[in-house]
Amino acid sequence: VAVRQRDVVALALDRAFAGHDRVLVHSPHAFDAATYEVWVPLLRGGTAVLAPPAGLDAAQVRRAVTERGVTCLWLTAGLFRLLAQEDPGCLRGAREVWTGGEAVPGAVVRRVLDACPGLTVVDGYGPTETTTFATRRVFRSGDPLPAVLPIGRPLDNTRVYVLDASLQPQPPGVPGELYIAGAGLARGYAGRPGATAARYVADPYGPPGTRMYRTGDLVRWSANGELHFVGRADD
Repeated sequence: VAVRQRDVVALALDRAFAGHDRVLVHSPHAFDAATYEVWVPLLRGGTAVLAPPAGLDAAQVRRAVTERGVTCLWLTAGLFRLLAQEDPGCLRGAREVWTGGEAVPGAVVRRVLDACPGLTVVDGYGPTETTTFATRRVFRSGDPLPAVLPIGRPLDNTRVYVLDASLQPQPPGVPGELYIAGAGLARGYAGRPGATAARYVADPYGPPGTRMYRTGDLVRWSANGELHFVGRADD
C-alpha cells in the first residue's frame, strides 16, 4: 500500500492522539500499527518507547508503564483479551490504550477498566489503505458497554459512508458497505493499477476529483450516529 508522508502526518496530528506523548513500540515494522507507534509520538514532540524484542506479555506491559513511563499504546484485540484474562491491572497508570483489528467484547473492556482507574480504552478501526485508523470509539470507567463495541465515528477530516450496491447511502439500522474518504487515504497499491482502480473509486459525495476506499466491510449506523461492524461483504 502506497502511504504518503502527508497521510502519516494527517494521522499523527489528529486530535484523537493529543497527549500520546510516550507510546510503546512493539509491532513489527511491516504492520501498519507501527505507523501509529513511531510517528504519532515523534511528530508530536514525544517519545517512542521501544519494547523488548521478545513477545509482549502482561509483565512487560506493566514494566513499560510503571518503569518506562509509557502513557499510550496499541494492542490487537487478541492481545488485549489475553492481558485482560491474565492481569487486567497491568495497564494501571497508562492514560489510553487503543485496541481493535477484530471485534472487541465489552466484557473484556469492563474487566480492564475496573482494574485500571483513569484508563481510557479506545476501539480503533481502520484498514492499512486509510493509514492505520479511520474511526474510533472511546470508553471510560462507568460508561455502558455493549456486548460488542461499536467502531464509533470518523477521525478528523475523514469521511465515512455506508452505501448500498448502487452507492446510495443506507439509513440507520440498515447494513451497507463501508467506504472511507478524506485525510489519510493512501495513493493505492504500488505497481497494481488494476487493484487500485477496483478499491479506490470516485467519491460521489466529496469534492470533485476525490476518491474513496471500498473496505469490503459491512457496517450500519446506529440511531446516535455511531458505526457498528456487521461482517464482511464477501462472506
